[in-house]
Amino acid sequence: MEIYEVNDAPTAIGPYCHATQVGNLVFCSGQTPLDPDTMTIKGANAGEQTVRALTNLELVLSGLGLKLDSVAKTTVFLTDMSHFQEMNEAYARCFGGHTPARTTVAVNALPMNALVEIECIAERV
Repeated sequence: MEIYEVNDAPTAIGPYCHATQVGNLVFCSGQTPLDPDTMTIKGANAGEQTVRALTNLELVLSGLGLKLDSVAKTTVFLTDMSHFQEMNEAYARCFGGHTPARTTVAVNALPMNALVEIECIAERV
């Protein structure tokens, strides 16, 4: 197993790494909408926070030589399912025509009061 820390992505706020690789699969830890420079939540709503969380995932993937096109599966965590449509629209814009498998779940709370957190599994070809 390979363990990765990516300098450009927000620093982990707990005892975990940005990603691990087992075989050709890369498992990325959940990313919230933290600004990597200020380590504060960016985005006033679920749509803006989705874009920032996916930007952070892109930073992790890019640090490993991958892109969002490499993503096979995501899990989206929302603090309120009433934000689903807003998240979904932003998510679709970020992924463009790429549509990885996805699970979306409602949770009671997320770190630093984020509205959205997104993790992914990508394939290194």
